[in-house]
Amino acid sequence: MINAVAVSRPAPGAGLRKTHRRRLFVLAGLLAALVVTVVLSLAVGAKPVPPADVWHALTGPTGTENDIVVRSLRIPRTAIGVMAGIALGVAGALMQGHTRNPLADPGLLGVTQGAAFAMVLSIIVLGVTSPYGYIWFGLAGALLASAGVFALGMAGGRGGPTPVTLALAGTAVSAFLYGLTSALVLLDEQAMNVFRFWQSGSIAARGADVAWQVLPFIFIAAGLILALINAPGLNALSLGEDVARALGQNIILTRVVGIAAITLLSGASVAVCGSLAFIGLIVPHLTRPLSGPDHRWLLPYSGLAGAAALLLADVIGRVVAFPGELEVGVVLALVGAPFFIVLVRRRKPVRL
Repeated sequence: MINAVAVSRPAPGAGLRKTHRRRLFVLAGLLAALVVTVVLSLAVGAKPVPPADVWHALTGPTGTENDIVVRSLRIPRTAIGVMAGIALGVAGALMQGHTRNPLADPGLLGVTQGAAFAMVLSIIVLGVTSPYGYIWFGLAGALLASAGVFALGMAGGRGGPTPVTLALAGTAVSAFLYGLTSALVLLDEQAMNVFRFWQSGSIAARGADVAWQVLPFIFIAAGLILALINAPGLNALSLGEDVARALGQNIILTRVVGIAAITLLSGASVAVCGSLAFIGLIVPHLTRPLSGPDHRWLLPYSGLAGAAALLLADVIGRVVAFPGELEVGVVLALVGAPFFIVLVRRRKPVRL
């Protein structure tokens, strides 16, 4: 009898291997979804391009009209969408993990308002008119605003910033910068026009030079590396700070690495694409049931899902307003607002 039970019992580690295979299968599924949305992003638009012509433009362009459309317009737009979607998805998962707040997104650290204020200030004070200038100043503003929020959070109590002090400091800094930005744009028409276009959020009208600028690529790559380094520490923090300390975790260092990753990821994407709301909020909630609480899986899931969701929203914006198009930021706001309301009204609170 004992031998029969021993034979029927799963081998040690079999359950873990099964879970590992399932997670890899989901990861492959998300990667496949991203590939599909990339193809749609290259093919769908004011000038539809058949998939065969997309393949021809990618592998052997001969200067046809479809080749020019795909290579000069669609590829840069798609590349920026992939980078921004990955960055915002990962940043959102990190932000919700560090603040233990299911309604948190990267904008809570003041990133969006910091970038907006710096761009408007550069136009009015320094007369900046080039898109590169906007990107650099936007990124600098996002970094400075995040540093300010973190400094205020550090001052909120002993032992480093807490989820509550970070959230309060982020809300206060964002509101303050929003007020300053609103006052400035009322004084300058050019700043108003740039700010209005940037605030709507878009990945269109960005050329290959912007898409492959070293700036966003390096900052997003550095942010992703820091995010993956931060994942094990964030898992320990999810058990509570006292338990994390008992496990030998350096709480302040984990917070610093996490905030740095959020700032690099969301700052670079916001500076290039403007304010893209709801990606960082929605995507982690969609992927968490698939990954579980383990951030080592949640982060890559959120990155791939964020990129696919951003490209899909951009494609929808091209289809519903054909032959014109809606900015992707507008589509995300229209889709994300109902999701936000459902999230708030759920009877069972979301546990992080």
